[in-house]
Amino acid sequence: MSTLVTVDFEPLGRRIQVPAGSDLLSAAQKAGVELLAACGGMGICGQCRVRLVQGRLSPLTADEEALFTPAERSAGLRLACQALAHSDVLLEVPPESLLSQARLQTEGHDPRTDFDPAVHAVDLSLPLPSQQDLRDDLRRAAEALAVPLHANLPALNALSRALRAHGGQVRLALRDEGEFTRLLSASAPETPPLGLAVDMGSTKLAAFLIHLESGAVLGQAAAMNPQISYGEDVISRIAYANKAPENRAVLQTRLVESLNQLAQSLCAQAGAAVEQIVEGVLVGNTAIHHFLCGLPVEPLGTAPYIAAVSQPLDLPAEALGLHLAPGAMLHLPALIAGYVGADHTAALLASDFDAPSAVQVLVDIGTNTEISLSAGGQILTCSTASGPAFEGAHIHDGMRAAPGAVERVRWADGRAQVFTVGGKAPVGLCGTGILQAVAELYGAGILDQRGVFQRLPDGSRPSQLVLVPSTETGHGRDIVVTRKDVNEIQLAKGAIRAGIEILLAEAGLRAEDVQRWVIAGAFGAYLDLPSAVRLGMFPAVPLERFFQVGNAAGVGARQMLLSRTRRQQAAALPQRVRYIELTAYADFTRRFVQSMYFGSI
Repeated sequence: MSTLVTVDFEPLGRRIQVPAGSDLLSAAQKAGVELLAACGGMGICGQCRVRLVQGRLSPLTADEEALFTPAERSAGLRLACQALAHSDVLLEVPPESLLSQARLQTEGHDPRTDFDPAVHAVDLSLPLPSQQDLRDDLRRAAEALAVPLHANLPALNALSRALRAHGGQVRLALRDEGEFTRLLSASAPETPPLGLAVDMGSTKLAAFLIHLESGAVLGQAAAMNPQISYGEDVISRIAYANKAPENRAVLQTRLVESLNQLAQSLCAQAGAAVEQIVEGVLVGNTAIHHFLCGLPVEPLGTAPYIAAVSQPLDLPAEALGLHLAPGAMLHLPALIAGYVGADHTAALLASDFDAPSAVQVLVDIGTNTEISLSAGGQILTCSTASGPAFEGAHIHDGMRAAPGAVERVRWADGRAQVFTVGGKAPVGLCGTGILQAVAELYGAGILDQRGVFQRLPDGSRPSQLVLVPSTETGHGRDIVVTRKDVNEIQLAKGAIRAGIEILLAEAGLRAEDVQRWVIAGAFGAYLDLPSAVRLGMFPAVPLERFFQVGNAAGVGARQMLLSRTRRQQAAALPQRVRYIELTAYADFTRRFVQSMYFGSI
């Protein structure tokens, strides 16, 4: 029997017993302490920092030796994914290491929604059973509605209870299934049916509570995707899921738990019961979709990246572990390709790509950035591995958009003027901050087109620049921009620009031919467009052609919740898409290398 040691996470007050020799990241996950771990525990991103207060850990690894300064090592800083507990330990968890600190953008521009939900409510006044009327409860309701009525066991239970609790006066939430009508809930008269729309991103979950009789948004909420503790990108999570059979169940359970918490929180804010949520529309990339459904993800990890299923799914909420109305149903829209999921289908819908119109490009920026070009009735789509740099990962002083994160930078008179989230003292750089910092340094001639720092008067070439000196930061350390940080931005922006150029080439178009550039996603909502154009992430076209629409995937999910027509249009969208796999594209490497340079391409 292995010896157990206690790991105490302060100031969170979380404590867990684990076998001696366990790594601290695994201990944190078991204790419910959600540490950032962009690289999936590979010791690369440096986000899962903790400080040893008491106890004995394994010696510093080579990765930790390279990451931490002598002062940080002396202070007891460790990477949770690398340090092993050899005794009872007391740890201090810095706020910047936690998932819960980040600002999460949920809203998006909703140009139109046709109101025609799949669910409708009917008030019935049914006679109670008697010796002269021995019909069962389901038949009694079906005959009053004059439709074939189907119900699962929880919905039947709710119907029987509601009929007797309210003297035969009941409100039924019903869903038309074509050949029959499905009973979703039975409740007191005038109880409004509610819907839940969720954009399940790799980083965040954005949820919306919708009144299904008026279409009103009753509330919105966001949370970090808890799977991020097992890897920031879906490749890391797929690798984790493939390590052991139970790991896939862990990823599913963590996601479902968070969805249930969001539903409960939204209903509490709206003064409603979670049992009023009778339908949900959930969108996400292909991997998140498969994790939610408990489907195998091994084929998504190797070429040709085939999904288990791509067509729309309509599933009972109870089958996935969501605690909503007794007979609640979930609609999962169609996927497009192995790395292009229903979230992009929803974003295309919200951006009106379902109707042939002007030549337009949609760039939905995330850890994986999906790009689509609509021209001549066809949609060309690709997915680029832009990486987590835009989330502040792999950046020396990177962090999420939490209070104190530098989000805006202006370079003037030989120094940086910075603006932070919440107006707090700066403690790091979020994605928009590092991108704008690099753009300002390039514009000032401090960085050249290759992303290299210019030589100093003494002939030396610096490897970093102090953006905010330690005397002005919230933690007493310099905030710097390193050559590696610049390279991370080059990789991210180069991947996006290469994808854009390939789609334009495939369509036989120039950037000037595109009349509408739609920039979606949380990062895209806060992105400084002039900076992105200056660096060459987007072509140098008039800025008035760009439209920053925020969470387009969330908007598309809401539209599908409120409109059967929009749901049908979304189902047809993937049939118009020609997906281009960039890893197999002959010209990709050349275009990617070219796109890494700053300025006009």
